[in-house]
Amino acid sequence: MRIERTELADVVVLVPEPFRDERGLFTRTFDANEFDAHLGIEGAAARFVQDSQSRSVRGVIRGMHGRGGRGEAKLVRCAHGAVYDVLVDIRPDSPTFGARQGFRLDDADFHHLYVPPGFLHGFQALTEVADVCYRIDRPHDPTEDLGVAYDDPELAIDWPLPVGPVSARDARAGSWATLLATLTPTH
Repeated sequence: MRIERTELADVVVLVPEPFRDERGLFTRTFDANEFDAHLGIEGAAARFVQDSQSRSVRGVIRGMHGRGGRGEAKLVRCAHGAVYDVLVDIRPDSPTFGARQGFRLDDADFHHLYVPPGFLHGFQALTEVADVCYRIDRPHDPTEDLGVAYDDPELAIDWPLPVGPVSARDARAGSWATLLATLTPTH
């Protein structure tokens, strides 16, 4: 498994290296020792406490979601189908604050995203059905939910497909400007 840096500070892509033959394939999708060594944090992998999965139909957007308080770290991968996954850095002290980056995650190359605390996250299903798996470092607390509209003009995310069904929560999400007014530097 390789681990690659991204344009966003502290975000990495885990790149499994599958063995393929006439039977199909085998791949290691996660290695705690390599993950900890790359992050330079002993025991970082052991901090993941919850696994969740969503299933979406083509065009569905889920996002843009984040967590307040101390945030949440997560590993995200697409187990079936393909998604366009987007991250936005909301850490006021970060060198990439306000920056966004999109990634294709699919069941062909098995890439995972490590998303550290302090990011908005969302994705759009690119295939008829897409299953996204999340490994999260602390239990969900709905009182800390943050959200920005997936179509906020200031974020200007270029979703690749026409937008499909959207949850009521995502349809009423706030603006980027409103979220910015609530963020404070950690120093």
